[in-house]
Amino acid sequence: MNSQTLFLIIIGVIIADYLLEQFLDYLNSTCWSNDLPAELNGIYDVEKYRKSQNYARAKQKLSIIISTISFIVIIAFLYLEGFAYLDKLLRSYSNNAIIIAILFFGIIGFLADILSIPFSLYRTFIIEEKYGFNKTSVQTFIIDKLKGWLLTIILGGGLLTLTVWIYTITGQWFWLICWGVIGVLTILMSMFYSSMIVPLFNKQSPLSEGELRDEIEVFAKKAGFKLHNIYVIDGSKRSTKANAYFSGFGPKKRIVLFDTLIEEHSVQELVAILAHEIGHYKKKHSLIGMGTSLAQTGIMLFLLSLFIDNPILSASLGSVNSSFHLGVIAFGILYSPISLILGLFVNYVMRKNEYAADRYAKSYQLADSLQLALKKLSVNSLSNLRPHHVYVLFYYSHPPLLERLSALKEN
Repeated sequence: MNSQTLFLIIIGVIIADYLLEQFLDYLNSTCWSNDLPAELNGIYDVEKYRKSQNYARAKQKLSIIISTISFIVIIAFLYLEGFAYLDKLLRSYSNNAIIIAILFFGIIGFLADILSIPFSLYRTFIIEEKYGFNKTSVQTFIIDKLKGWLLTIILGGGLLTLTVWIYTITGQWFWLICWGVIGVLTILMSMFYSSMIVPLFNKQSPLSEGELRDEIEVFAKKAGFKLHNIYVIDGSKRSTKANAYFSGFGPKKRIVLFDTLIEEHSVQELVAILAHEIGHYKKKHSLIGMGTSLAQTGIMLFLLSLFIDNPILSASLGSVNSSFHLGVIAFGILYSPISLILGLFVNYVMRKNEYAADRYAKSYQLADSLQLALKKLSVNSLSNLRPHHVYVLFYYSHPPLLERLSALKEN
């Protein structure tokens, strides 16, 4: 295979990915309706349902614009040999492979992020504002962006530097060492994310004494779940949407409740939500998810190691110089169909896990409270409750609400 043929394959992969995304969006839109479907009676009222449909349409229009512009930009960049030009430009300033790679990915990442800012602003301050969700101030938006860039430079730049350095000294075996490094970092991030990263963006405080904490502790004791770290996060700083999550393991495990969640739900509903989260922990879903993620990373790194030294990858992007960073770009595009297939499997497993966590909560006679909580969460966030089943396969890590409610009603 020559470089021109590989270039055409790369273009074909990008076009196929774009067309698939548009097709899935179209399929999902065929399930929208201006009239309240019978199966949603008792969940949505007519006015709220129409609002949810308009919200879905607004988000999809923006998504189509973003994906179309991104598609045009990447196609143009490839045909104009932009990656090769940037590589040549950087080589005129340095011969150090690590420095060139850091600057290469740094510049591309920065330009891509700058291009995304207008759309992020529109999503936050137009769409989310119109539908009553936005609580983010312009100042918070700017500070979040600056903090995000700083974290990317420190964490992303550090990992990239380490990866390129390992590649330069170990060659084809770099994938195994990098896989080990990423595994260690993944475990550390899981343990310390809530205590070290989250505080950079949000304020967390221990759940105060009272009925809610008492009921949570009673349930945790009943479930045999040692829990000392229950925190409330100021999610209302950015949005009215509610959430809860579980992070860490061992002595570092903690449950985090959004303040918006506490405001909207009863004590029993909150206990049911936490029972669901504890169910994930008891059934080792977090460990399984981490293992699955690491397995995917290992597969990708192994395949990368087989092709990264082939100069045809860099040549397909228009460069006469074979380099690690150009090879990664070409490989990343070619790997996307494999990533898509693996993603389908991962989403399937995650949806199965959600059902299992729901059953765990149900085993403690919390099915009714969990159903009420799930309904509130969906309605308050104007969720689309009738997604196309094919769309669900590709994009949903959680089962649609109606399917979860049906499963909870089963004996």
